[in-house]
Order: sequence, then C-alpha cells, then structure tokens
Amino acid sequence: MSDVNPISQETVQEAVALALAACEAAQNLSELKAAKTQHTGEQSALAKLNSLMREVPKELKAETGKLMGQARGRVESAYAQREAVLAKQEAEARLRAETVDVTATAPRRAVGARHPLAQLMEEISDIFIAMGWEVAEGPELEHEWYNFDALGFDPDHPARAEADTFYVSPTDAHLLLRTHTSPVQVRALLDRELPLYVVAPGRVYRTDELDATHTPVFHQIEGIAIDRGLTMAHLKGTLEHFARRMFGEEARIRLRPNFFPFTEPSAEMDVWFPNARGGARWIEWGGCGMVDPNELLAVGLDPNEYQGFAFGMGIERTLQFRNNINDMRDMVEGDVRFNAQFGGLI
Repeated sequence: MSDVNPISQETVQEAVALALAACEAAQNLSELKAAKTQHTGEQSALAKLNSLMREVPKELKAETGKLMGQARGRVESAYAQREAVLAKQEAEARLRAETVDVTATAPRRAVGARHPLAQLMEEISDIFIAMGWEVAEGPELEHEWYNFDALGFDPDHPARAEADTFYVSPTDAHLLLRTHTSPVQVRALLDRELPLYVVAPGRVYRTDELDATHTPVFHQIEGIAIDRGLTMAHLKGTLEHFARRMFGEEARIRLRPNFFPFTEPSAEMDVWFPNARGGARWIEWGGCGMVDPNELLAVGLDPNEYQGFAFGMGIERTLQFRNNINDMRDMVEGDVRFNAQFGGLI
C-alpha cells in the first residue's frame, strides 16, 4: 500500500465549494433537491472521495476521516439551512397568492340578463302598489268555471272552442291553460274582503301562431276594483294615471264603446303615445269597463251596494310599442343580447 494519501485537503475543499455553490444557487426546493443529489449522492465528488478511505494509509485515516466528516457535515448543514429558507419563501409566496381581500368588491361576470317582460311586469305592479292596490297570482292550469263561466262566457262562446283554447285531458275534468288572468280576479273576489283593489300579472295561453304580432304564450296585466260608489270616472282616472306613469306626462287615454262578456258598459282603451315611432299617435292598448252586475251576483255580491271596474292589457304589446320593437318573436327567443338592451344584467 502506498504511503501517499489519495484524499487531499485541496480536493475535499474543491468538492465542498462546488456543493455549497450549487446549494446557494438553488432558487426553489426542486432545484435544491437536484443539487443535493448531484453533490451528496452516490455519484457525487464527495462520495467518490469517501470511497478512497480504504486506500488512505493507516496513520492518516483518523485525520482524513475527520476531514471527510467535517466536509459532509458542512455540506449537509448548508443544504438543511437552505431548504428551511426556500420552504419558508415558498410558503409565504403561496399564502400571498391565496390571500383573499374580504373588503374588495368581488369580481362579477355577467351571465345573462333579466327578461324585459319580467322587468315591465314588476314596474307595472309597482305603479299599482303605489296607488294602494294589491298584486294577486293564480294557477296557470285553471278550471273552466273560473276561466269562462264565472266571467259570463256563454257555453257556445267562440273563445271556448278548441281552436282558441288549450284544453287538458281528460276533458271531463274541465281543466285548461288559462286564456287570460281574469280567473285571478274571480278568485280574489271569493277570497278577499271588500273593498277590493287587485291587479293580476301573469302568463296566459291561446292557440295563436307565433309571428311578428302574436305568440301562443304571452303575458297580461288585469285589474279589478270593487267598492261602494265606483263609476266610469274612477276607471278613467286610474287608467289615465297608469298611462302617464308608463308613457310620460303627455300621455292620455280615450275610451271607445265596445263589448266584453264580463263588463257593462265596456270600452276599448287607446293611449296617446307622444314618443311613438313616426310621431305621436293613438295606439290601441287594452279593454276595460264596469263589472257586469251579473258577475257580482255570481260571487255573492249585491250590485246595488257594490260596484266595480276592470281592465286588462297585454304586456308584450305594451313593451312592443313602448320600445319600438317590430317583431314579437324577439321577446321569446331568449337571446341575451336582446335582453341586455333593457338593462338588468345578472
């Protein structure tokens, strides 16, 4: 065996210096792990030097062993300290990335828009609530008595035909999809105390083809007032106020004689719309009249003591001429771009 020591102090110091440099250069735990494997693993310079210990002369083994032990200890200590530093930095960075500012306004992404018909029905309801009226709702699947009989429709009235009304099987159940919201008025008369001031917005059904001015599923707003001493003057004043709130202070209404089964006298209502496309003009808006005394008798009221008036108009038609919409089909296609024009983004 040679008396020359194969492990020199310079060689060990060089291996340690390379290991420490790699340790300091690591910017994250992954890089540090790779550097540690390279400089302290089985194929590292320190490991190869350590394998030469068996060739070290006996009298130099203690000194050389101490040198190698100090080298390994120094490297391992440096890597442990660097690992602690990098772990802390990564934990702090992760916390910063995951921090939530509870005082900040949450980012919102518009996913759609409320339908303009829903917005308009709410606006109309608010107008009547401000006048002291109630908003009532009723079933869309209705009994024939509420939809026709209680409102004075004769058994052979054209509106009862299947060509105009959606009946539900079996026919002997006398159920149908309501053709107007008037049944809500009947139910209100039966369920509420007098005096009664109720509006009923809602969806109705008729066997119409979908085109620019018709749709088989549409919306109405109907109102009924029952009290002592009500006259056509009260009806006209109520509708005039409603028209001005809907179409501006210059709006006004006119009533033209007409016929409806559940009112007598009855009138067609036109509204003077100052902002109509093409210039101010009269536009047919809905029907109205004094509640027929026979209808009051049908719900157990004395027409000599109580009087009432009723009215109704289509929500789609109101939205159509109020906002100069040419085609009613735009309202039913569900295109968010159409809905967004009226606000109400959600």
